[in-house]
Amino acid sequence: MARTKTITTDDILLVLCNSMKSVLSSATGRSVNYSGMVQKINKTCLKPDIGCFVLFDGGFSGLVILNFNAAAALELYTDYMTNMGLPKDELATTHTADEVSDVMGELMNQMVGDFTGVIGHELHTSITQNQPKMLTINKQVLLSIDTNLDRPQARRVTFTTANNNIFYLELAMDKTEFIKLPNFEEREKFDIDALFDEKPNPPEEKTESHVNKPAADDDLLAELGL
Repeated sequence: MARTKTITTDDILLVLCNSMKSVLSSATGRSVNYSGMVQKINKTCLKPDIGCFVLFDGGFSGLVILNFNAAAALELYTDYMTNMGLPKDELATTHTADEVSDVMGELMNQMVGDFTGVIGHELHTSITQNQPKMLTINKQVLLSIDTNLDRPQARRVTFTTANNNIFYLELAMDKTEFIKLPNFEEREKFDIDALFDEKPNPPEEKTESHVNKPAADDDLLAELGL
């Protein structure tokens, strides 16, 4: 009898971690890594200095939270903007600036978007996300997000920037398992870059067709002296 494979919350968390690492490293042009150790936590919450969160729903429901301290947020913001070609002296210098929160939200949107795409490809299911929300939080405040999950499971992973600043990813989702059946077929991954790299076939040269003129036309031209 063929064996089946079970995909759990921790497997889905690994997909999310890889999406975050890939998007952040590409966007900033510098390495971002995550710890090989995962914490099981009782609940997720937004923590100082900047907290971002996204809710997702569909094949399974959950919540993604990113908690940055001021140094980590400013480093990622600065690297992202300079990697896009902006001069460093024109950038914000405090984590409370609106530009920093906007960039954190944009990066989170890209990361969760990549995650939902990979999940759709690998698990043959669909999840959708809402717009990321960002909050600048002082040291005395912790905020919990109500996710309305039936049997929530929560995990925390530590990430490290190129300058060794630390930030945290927290995931809460319904307890669920995906069981890969023996007849499960992997979908071919769609590569949009390869699509744009394809060169279109050159248009075929049209050969002029010579049409014999009717004899009546020749007689008319002769009468006109042409």
